[in-house]
Amino acid sequence: MKFQHSHLSYCTNIHPAETWAETEHVLKTHVLAVRDLLRRPGPDGSPALLSLDGDFGIGLRLSAVAARELLEGDRLAAFKDWLEATRTYVFTINGFPYGSFHGTRVKERVFQPDWTDPARLEYTKDLFRILAAIARPDTGASVSTLPGSHKSFGADESSILVNIYKLSEWLDNLCVETGLDFHLGLEPEPLGHFENTIETLVFFERLHAAAPDSEAVRRRIGVNYDACHFALEYDDARASLDALKAAGIRISKIHLSSALAFDPRDPAAIEAIRAFDEPTYFHQVLIMDDVGSIRRFIDLPDFLAVDGIPGAVEARVHFHVPLDAKPAPPLRSTREQVREVLAWKIENPGICPHYEIETYTWGVLPEELRRPVEQQIAGEYRWVLKHSSPDHGDLSA
Repeated sequence: MKFQHSHLSYCTNIHPAETWAETEHVLKTHVLAVRDLLRRPGPDGSPALLSLDGDFGIGLRLSAVAARELLEGDRLAAFKDWLEATRTYVFTINGFPYGSFHGTRVKERVFQPDWTDPARLEYTKDLFRILAAIARPDTGASVSTLPGSHKSFGADESSILVNIYKLSEWLDNLCVETGLDFHLGLEPEPLGHFENTIETLVFFERLHAAAPDSEAVRRRIGVNYDACHFALEYDDARASLDALKAAGIRISKIHLSSALAFDPRDPAAIEAIRAFDEPTYFHQVLIMDDVGSIRRFIDLPDFLAVDGIPGAVEARVHFHVPLDAKPAPPLRSTREQVREVLAWKIENPGICPHYEIETYTWGVLPEELRRPVEQQIAGEYRWVLKHSSPDHGDLSA
């Protein structure tokens, strides 16, 4: 949906789907159900967020398998017809997870293949080929992807840069051919090849300096700013976004998401966080001590295996929790960071064209935080729109 000067969606990676048939089923059931909920008054009697004839934006997640299948035969043309018939539109695709993303051990596999591998480049091209056929001229089109690689892989950065340069040149030509504005957002994540504001700025300095065509890179390659990830790094949202803007780095998309937080000195909090230890996703833990140093654990079990951390005063866990829900004390969320992002958006209209709610963990949430998935997503939309305007007006027009 229109979101002041931008567009807002939720990411369909919350729904299990690895083939095109499964993805199509998700679109025709869950996605349309969310759209219809937003066309009704809220549970508290608040006005509908979307008019009956209002267009609903989709943040699509496609695996490599689903993307290849969608490009076969007449599927893409049929999908475009469906979008028009249902008053829905796709302006962004989550291209971070290449393979299976639900019901199996994902963890480090979500970073594979990384940007040293031509398979990652070809997959990302497929996603943009799909967007070239279905995106609207007034929205532009983005794909979000991993931050090059994972630190544990010891990736050769020169190979990462070569493949990104190849994509930027290819994208620039595609923009000329179609007249559309395409851009890729590299998504910093804890323990990614670059993970916080400083590492992102330094990486992009190297990216721009070595580029055969630095202007094409600046136009087509930017950052997907995930509010959860930067909160995990203890980076101030306003300062971080201002720094990216000042450096001339394109802010391709912003993920509206929050992490878990707790006091690591509190035994009750340690016990409560155990409920979020599950085997599917990485749940990196970042600990801040009393002198401002940060200690990183690659996953929640690694943190839980340690018997106390001297000087620790704050712990944050990479576990996306719904924006409109408060974890029961002694746990907290970092959604204040999302409020700061939304305040920054008001002060910087038009800087970022795409916003996406991304709480993909519904299937592994503890029962006390889980609601029917469509109700959760609709609740998150209502929370975002409530905190997106000084007068909390209806921003869906």
